[in-house]
Amino acid sequence: MAENTETLLVAAIATIAVGISAWGFQRARPYGKLGILAWLQSVLLMAPWLLFFGLFAAGIYLNLVAILFLLIASTGAYIYLGRRLRAEGQEAILRERAARRLQVIETDDASVRTDTEQTIPTDATDDGESATPIPNEDLKAVQGIFGIDTFFATETIPYQDGAIFKGNLRSDPDVAYQQLVDKLRDRLGEKYRLFLVESPENRPVAIVLPSTNDPRSLTVWQKGLVLALAIAAIATSCEAFGLLVGFDFFTTPHRYGEILPLVLGLWAILVAHELGHFWMAKRHGLKLSWPFFIPSFQIGAFGAITRLESLVPTRSVLFDVAIAGPAAGGLLSLLMVVMGLVLSHPGSAYQLPTEFFKSSVLVGSLARVVLGEQLQTSIVDIHPLTVVGWLGLAIASLNLLPAGQLDGGRIVQAIYGRKTARRTTVATLIVLGIVAVFNPGNPIPLYWGVLILFLQRNLERPSLNELTEPDDARAALGLLALFLMLAALIPLSPSLAGRLGIGG
Repeated sequence: MAENTETLLVAAIATIAVGISAWGFQRARPYGKLGILAWLQSVLLMAPWLLFFGLFAAGIYLNLVAILFLLIASTGAYIYLGRRLRAEGQEAILRERAARRLQVIETDDASVRTDTEQTIPTDATDDGESATPIPNEDLKAVQGIFGIDTFFATETIPYQDGAIFKGNLRSDPDVAYQQLVDKLRDRLGEKYRLFLVESPENRPVAIVLPSTNDPRSLTVWQKGLVLALAIAAIATSCEAFGLLVGFDFFTTPHRYGEILPLVLGLWAILVAHELGHFWMAKRHGLKLSWPFFIPSFQIGAFGAITRLESLVPTRSVLFDVAIAGPAAGGLLSLLMVVMGLVLSHPGSAYQLPTEFFKSSVLVGSLARVVLGEQLQTSIVDIHPLTVVGWLGLAIASLNLLPAGQLDGGRIVQAIYGRKTARRTTVATLIVLGIVAVFNPGNPIPLYWGVLILFLQRNLERPSLNELTEPDDARAALGLLALFLMLAALIPLSPSLAGRLGIGG
């Protein structure tokens, strides 16, 4: 019965995937060659994982070499198509730009002056009154930075403490943004910030806001909260490992020596995660807040919430900062898992039921490769590094969920934009809610869902240049991270575990 259900599930997933691909192809056709190339990229990203899990469900297990070949081949093909796509897109941009140039040349001076005057609101007068919160003198200086070679503004709309400028982008976003920022800085110094973003109508717009709206550093009270949460997270880490070993740390703290190596191992992963963020942020000239660690009695700590205290220049920079933490902590965790499995032998320090390895496709597959027939018993002797590494993978994976200001949410926002990030945030909360309802014995989905809902559901601020997308290598790396997150969090079904030989 379980095998039939699993077969139906795999068939349903395959059918949905084919349907999505066909729908994507129909949407891509009207865009010609550019659309088809973009569609092929999406197929390349989806096909390898469908092949892997399809073969896995059928009882055909790819070895490590085959998996690496699959990853490298799909990534290489994705990058190649991306280069073709950029080349074709560049040609289209050049053709469009040439047409615009001809149109501008053919336009007489009077019409150019008329169009330029449209950038000034009709209710902005010489006596200093303005429809926007920006003072009239500053507004005229801001309007003066726009031109036919960068961003040709046609309408000014009040927005918060600044203004939105609608118009037409006349150059590459990177080039146009840098020229606009340089002109704005020359005229008004650091008084204002310029954002180049996409409007709800999918049109480029420029937004100018006062620099007083920049992110602020933590207050003294908030820094005190950071220290308090760090102490609490250390305490819950000791308690979680104490319960794993078989005692209550809070009632018998003198036994701390039994869990000290485990606690230090977990905090090495947590610190590596945060150092990854801080190192990448410093490399790009950004500031991050102190990390707010999240205590957990189940796994010691859920990681930390870190706020951006600087405006992010591009989506690529947002991606780099977001991926650096899970990459550092996740790779260290994966190394600990592999080393722990290799060092495991009969008589190792910890005895765990084989159910432990059924809780993750990734960990279960690695254990099957390294431990082999040892997993066919009900109890397995393992090295402590395996436990610490698995907890580190769980923490990294939870932070890679594509929601809000989690690392995964920032990655999705960087690669696919804010609209997609909003949708994945809602979808993640729904999935966590469903898992919490159908698996009440595991409090982590409910706890994490509530935390996202109240603290992390909002997206990051838009980048200063929101129009320039990350390159294909970053997109492929982000998808790989999200795939590994799923592989670490999704448990093995009973039939798959049986086929792998996990369980007595």
